[in-house]
Formats: sequence, structure tokens, C-alpha cells
Amino acid sequence: MKIVKTIQNMRQLSKKAKIHNKSIGLVPTMGCLHDGHLSLIHRARKDCDVVVVSIFVNPMQFAQGEDLEKYPRDFNADRKLAESAGADVVFYPDAKHICQKDSSTFISVENMGKIWEGKTRPDHFRGVCTIVGKLFNVVNPDVAYFGQKDAQQAEIIERMVKDLDFNVKIVVVPTVREKDGLAMSSRNKYLSSKERKAALVLYRSLQEARAMIKNGEKKSDKVLDCMRSFVKKERLSRLDYVGIVNSEDFSAVSEISKTSLIIIACRIGKTRLIDNFLLV
Repeated sequence: MKIVKTIQNMRQLSKKAKIHNKSIGLVPTMGCLHDGHLSLIHRARKDCDVVVVSIFVNPMQFAQGEDLEKYPRDFNADRKLAESAGADVVFYPDAKHICQKDSSTFISVENMGKIWEGKTRPDHFRGVCTIVGKLFNVVNPDVAYFGQKDAQQAEIIERMVKDLDFNVKIVVVPTVREKDGLAMSSRNKYLSSKERKAALVLYRSLQEARAMIKNGEKKSDKVLDCMRSFVKKERLSRLDYVGIVNSEDFSAVSEISKTSLIIIACRIGKTRLIDNFLLV
């Protein structure tokens, strides 16, 4: 497996692969790899000739006061995990090569980028889209892989690709969960043992909603009220938002259908977690 640290070298490697008619799969990450990331790498390995894993903690997607400085970083562990999962290349650029201080050009997806996560974390998706767009430009992948856990992010990336005619296919891979249902996330490492147990309230509230819908409930308000009450019972939790939305544009829906997505964001102690459940 190769470690590539500069844009120039990454472009040269990509160009060489394309000359030999090899397909390139990109798995963009911020490191601190876990089984969720590895599932993306495994899928890319299955689909593509060359698998590139980018590791870059993107400062543009962190707001002031968020956890940029303490975000977990362990490149050696990440490198080993990426290689064991089948990666051919780890693209590990320095921030100064990707985020120029004098940059004044950004990619922003309007409407969908301003609601839910975008409302809670202003400019978050602008930072995500700008850097993912740059990665597409540098790596020139045929396919890029994202996790369903970050459902709004994945849909926004798909919209960006469509609107700007990026020549890349987006594949969204199902959420990987712990045995007890907690969605895998790099931020789970922040949780104390008590908080780790409390964090299950996200998954369990989604399960409560799923049971109501399975039993015939179609009114979003009733399902959401149940979820809010369920989360409120967990004293270590503080609900940010819960919604039932159209999975294609994240607009809120009053009537639940097969295309609906249930989304939730919650703070457990100081740690903010998200999760979702797709009804399809």
C-alpha cells in the first residue's frame, strides 16, 4: 500500500491508473477508522481496481467551539486498518495543501445544506462539499463511497455531483452498528461508560418509531412526539432535533411513506451524535 502526501503525486498516480484503464474507488475519511469506514473500503475493493482512502481532518467543516483540536487522530493505526481492509493508497495530505488560507472559493448546496444538520452547524456542509469536491478533482475517482449514518451529507454530495456534473458515481453503504445497535462513529470514543449506555437512546428511539410505523401509524407528528418523549427520559441526553423527512431532499413530511427517513441528533453529555432510519 502506498502513502501519498501531495496533490501532485496523487494526481500522477491517478493518471497512471487511468492510462491502464483501471477504475478508482475513493473512500473519503477524517481518520480514526472503525468498522463503518472499513465497510466502505471493502465495498470499494469489491467494485474497483484501485482503492484510495483519504485521511484528512477537514477544518472547514468545524465551527468555532467544536471539536477540531481534540478530534481523535492516529495515523499509524488508520494506515494499518486501511491496508488490512484492502486499500491500495492512503492519501494523507497536509492541511496547507488542501485548505489554502487565501482561498475564497467554496461549494455550497443551498436549501438542503441549510436545514437540520446545516441549521445546527452553519457552514458545515459548505466545508464538506468544498473539500470533497477538491478530493474528486485531485483523485479523479470513478466511484466514491459514503456511509448511510451521515445520510444528509451523502444526499448533499449526490446533489453536488449532479449539479456540477462531476464524473463520479456515489455509492451509499448501510450504517454499521455495534452489537447493541449504537451506530459506529469516531466520536463514540468521547463517551464515558455511563454516556455510552445513554447513547443507545438514539437507536432505541428509532426502533420505537419503526414499531409504530410497522403497526400502521402514518402521521409524522405522532411518531415524533413518541420519540421526543422517549429521549427525554434519558437524563444524560439533550435532543438537538428529530424529524421525518423525504429522503431525497430532506424536506419534512407530515405523512409517512416508503421514501421517508427518520433522523435524529442528540447530545450525550458533551458529545453530539446522529443517527437515522430509512423506511425503504
